[in-house]
Amino acid sequence: MSDSVNVPVEALHAYGVEALVTTGMTDSDACIVADKLVLADSWGTFTHGNKLLGGYLKRLEAGGTNPLGQAQVASEGPAWAIVDGGNAMGQIGCDFAMRKAIELADTAGVAYVGVRNTNHFGAAGVYPAMAAEANMIGIAMANDIPSVCAPGSRQAIMGTNPLAYAIPAGSHPPILLDIATSTVAGGKVYAATQRGETIPGDWVIDSDGRPTTDGSLYPLNAALAPMTGHKGYGIALLHEHLAGVLTGASISWQVLNWIFDDQTKPTGHGAAFILINPAAMSPLAKFHERVDGLIDEIHAAPTADGVESVLVPGEMEWQRRETALTKGIELPPDVTAKLRTLDDRLGLKPKWLT
Repeated sequence: MSDSVNVPVEALHAYGVEALVTTGMTDSDACIVADKLVLADSWGTFTHGNKLLGGYLKRLEAGGTNPLGQAQVASEGPAWAIVDGGNAMGQIGCDFAMRKAIELADTAGVAYVGVRNTNHFGAAGVYPAMAAEANMIGIAMANDIPSVCAPGSRQAIMGTNPLAYAIPAGSHPPILLDIATSTVAGGKVYAATQRGETIPGDWVIDSDGRPTTDGSLYPLNAALAPMTGHKGYGIALLHEHLAGVLTGASISWQVLNWIFDDQTKPTGHGAAFILINPAAMSPLAKFHERVDGLIDEIHAAPTADGVESVLVPGEMEWQRRETALTKGIELPPDVTAKLRTLDDRLGLKPKWLT
């Protein structure tokens, strides 16, 4: 196993761009993807950061993802649009879609933008973070190949179909939540297995419908458990409709697994973004004041023994990012191992990785 490595944010970003352009991708598109991978790493969301870079490159090189694919609006109305992702990387099509949603919400006050013909889009939270930067409330979701049981099932029924949202504040960082609709994201099961660890008993359901602590069974012989049972299953089904059925994307078992399935074929993922523009409904300063007030009230709540303060979603991630921007990102051993394996093939040899 590799050791952990500290890398400046700019150096990690530059490496991602350099690696991606080896596939024929343009510098500008590579920058979009690298932005989102590095943002995830700076939040400490290492399962959805540059650990994925090698897998993404395999798909790009095999032709399953188009390195020169371009997203475009397929149809639209005053407050909605459907985007064809051009089978580019998910980060490319979904960045385009979120920017379109911000444009629509700026004039209409609200917007829905769905995406079809896209790929795995990485950490869901990076997209509503774009909305919050534009002082809008953003919600993001996507569908995926089934890997999560429904209550009572012995096999996967839904994808992990993530949910993320961001709410802009005034004096505080944006509230930011990014969750899978399974008990845990599949990437965390892979990471635990790679580290040789057993997993908690509520993460995975085996082929007999029983909980297991053996993460190596997933995904071929086990499925993830839904978040809080029927509640996570119900939310995942909503996302399947908003990101898959409504957009014209592949749904359910039509979606390919971007890691294990044929690398020469598109995965067919779908995604969806919903935006609300507070400034269209009330003075923005007043909205910020109310959000800040609610955050302050939560912070002031009585705490259990040993707990300094009650946090709102995203606080730890923004604190980690602030530290990363000044002191670098401490990449854990499983991430550096993946990057070293990739660079053995690419031969880019950045100083921080050698």
